[in-house]
Amino acid sequence: MFWRGVWGYLPANIVQGVTGFLAIVLFTRLLSPDEFGRYALAFSVMTLAHVAVFSWLEAAMARFWAAQTPGAAQGHFASLYRTAFALSAGFILVAGLAVWLWPADALFKLAVAAGLAGAPARSLVKLAQERFRAEGEVARSARLDMAVTIGGLVLGIGFALAGLGAAGPLLGLGLAPLAALPFVLPAELRQARGGGFEAARVREYALYGYPIAASLALTVVLSSTDRFVLDAYLGEAAVGAYHASYSIANRTLDVLFLWLGTAGQPALVMALERGGVDRLRAAAREQLSTFLLVGLPAATGVALVARPLAEVLIGEELRAAAASVTPWIALSALLFGLTAYYFGQAFTLGKKTRLLLIAMAIPAGLNVVLNLILVPRFGLMGAAWATAASFGLGMVATLLMGRRVMPLPIPWESLARCGVATGLMALAVSRLPAIGGFGELILDAGVGVLVYAAAALVLNAAGVRDVALRLRTQRRMRRAAA
Repeated sequence: MFWRGVWGYLPANIVQGVTGFLAIVLFTRLLSPDEFGRYALAFSVMTLAHVAVFSWLEAAMARFWAAQTPGAAQGHFASLYRTAFALSAGFILVAGLAVWLWPADALFKLAVAAGLAGAPARSLVKLAQERFRAEGEVARSARLDMAVTIGGLVLGIGFALAGLGAAGPLLGLGLAPLAALPFVLPAELRQARGGGFEAARVREYALYGYPIAASLALTVVLSSTDRFVLDAYLGEAAVGAYHASYSIANRTLDVLFLWLGTAGQPALVMALERGGVDRLRAAAREQLSTFLLVGLPAATGVALVARPLAEVLIGEELRAAAASVTPWIALSALLFGLTAYYFGQAFTLGKKTRLLLIAMAIPAGLNVVLNLILVPRFGLMGAAWATAASFGLGMVATLLMGRRVMPLPIPWESLARCGVATGLMALAVSRLPAIGGFGELILDAGVGVLVYAAAALVLNAAGVRDVALRLRTQRRMRRAAA
């Protein structure tokens, strides 16, 4: 199931990566530094509100679908969707009142309102997507993701060109899932026919899902506190530069980890529910080896090409400051990816999600303290250092606490081999000439990929050579049979 998901979700994650980079390229040019910073702050508010209200439902859909019997599935869907509709109605009323009463400038309130308005539609689409993932309907999940992602970017560009400033991209993010609802929601609601709202079931889902939502909210705090501190001390333009850099590095790594995690999380649940702990450990070892094979060189590569990458993707007014902090953000993204998409799965698999909340509260608190100490003195670099240190502590806390719930293996041999291959790649790229711009980016990326691929094959990092030989043998056998 894992590898079927890996290849099935590849097109969707390519689209995620391309649209993410296009968003940086276009919005750092269509919006002024102040507008881009305002958009970054409003995006953080939107994300935090969505996580606080709706993410527990999405987590419950992802975790409990595999355990449903044919006679109980209707109650599962009916309980989740009726709760989602009730929360949506309350969310719209409370969010509208909060924005109206918020003593902020009108442009920022407009951006926040645009982001919050789309949260209910995003949640309903996400519920459907989580059901597709849990059921193994890879193609449907991927198509829905691509449609919403592309639609959000196109609409956001249109609104930005129309002069809506920071609200433009956020309106796109809200209207795209709203346009997708007629194509997915009726079929999902049919799954609930014959079922009714079950308070006991929703209580169980809430006890499981709310700690996950709270831990995700703490993750948002980890990744957005720096923006508000930067705004307080340095202004919205500094927030824009930092957000541009963060988007480049984090988007690159997050797309990779999301790609693998989208396939991996339901595969781990299925392995545990239908194969037991031994099957789970085998699947988990394979997944982390794959994460290391892809994540280590990706994070190192982003750090190595920070300057030419900023020259290509980021507007001229923001690129110098953004390039300086990109390596630290790449490290942060790697640490977060390992935490969220592997070590943190121990709590969801063991249904001990309250411990996940505790594990994330530690780095979130540290992040606030470090930002208040480092940003006034070191500016953007202080924010980057605070983020990296906090995510590092978060990974260690999650690893240690997760071992008490559902110990997940660490393939040390794969880590060592992937680390050596990554070191050889970094050495080769660091010796290349600094010609600048797109040419340097292509040269560094091309050489890095070739060196890492060769080193990984020679070292058999994460068993990649064994996999390649097995695929080659299978291809020969198919040709012989034909």
